[in-house]
Amino acid sequence: MSLDGTLQERIEHWFAQGAAAIGNKEAETAFLELRQGLETGELRSAEPDDSALKWRVNAWIKRGILLGFRLGALAQMGSTEGLSFVDKATYPARRFAVEDGVRVVPGGSSVRAGAYVSKGVVVMPPAYVNVGAYVDEGTMVDSHALVGSCAQIGKMVHLSAAAQIGGVLEPVNASPVIIEDDVLVGGNTGVYEGTVVRKRAVLAAGTVLTRGTPVYDLVRGEIYKATAEMPLVIPEGAVVVPGSRAVNKGKGQEWGLSISAPVIVKYRDEKTELSLVLEDVLR
Repeated sequence: MSLDGTLQERIEHWFAQGAAAIGNKEAETAFLELRQGLETGELRSAEPDDSALKWRVNAWIKRGILLGFRLGALAQMGSTEGLSFVDKATYPARRFAVEDGVRVVPGGSSVRAGAYVSKGVVVMPPAYVNVGAYVDEGTMVDSHALVGSCAQIGKMVHLSAAAQIGGVLEPVNASPVIIEDDVLVGGNTGVYEGTVVRKRAVLAAGTVLTRGTPVYDLVRGEIYKATAEMPLVIPEGAVVVPGSRAVNKGKGQEWGLSISAPVIVKYRDEKTELSLVLEDVLR
């Protein structure tokens, strides 16, 4: 295929070739262009639009990332005397310079090639940002936090210690997780399977959100669920805490069991804002 085609056309072509793309220089060139575009933020696996979800998923980006894994051979990386690791040669760890404006605190963090990290981002050790992720300005990725492949993280987000933001590659999922601006994700929280968390929401420590998780809104009297067409969406400003709901049939009822269920107990107000003042100090 001619290199005159658009990047998307070239990626789609070489992805469709399967193993035949391995070792092909044109395939490698197309992938490297994709990786560079992801690192600069010019390309994104999902981006805002005017749809009902308010986001458009660019599925071809995911295919390009998978192409990179297919093309890459295992290689020894790092220093033979210091930190050493073995990974696909197409996905080395990113290196940041002072002029990038990204604060990566020493202690075992890693940002994979093909991830965008904006100026003003703080990465505390140890943390991991995977390929295709987009981490916007002023966000803090705290200790033991994961930003999964292709996850979209907005401005001034705090991913607290041990927060897990799932990706589209682990496990494979059609849509990336999207965390919009000014969201606080509490410690040991997990957001997976394409869930969208709207602006200014607060996820309390230990909250787990998946495609199969119903969320109970005590304020508005609503139950939020994913559908065949739409992922789970957490409303703007919602404060979500871990809760439970009773099992009302069979042995579950007999044994008095309950199942975990995230609950919206309030929406952000002045008291919530005061509790977040520490964020600015930490940044």
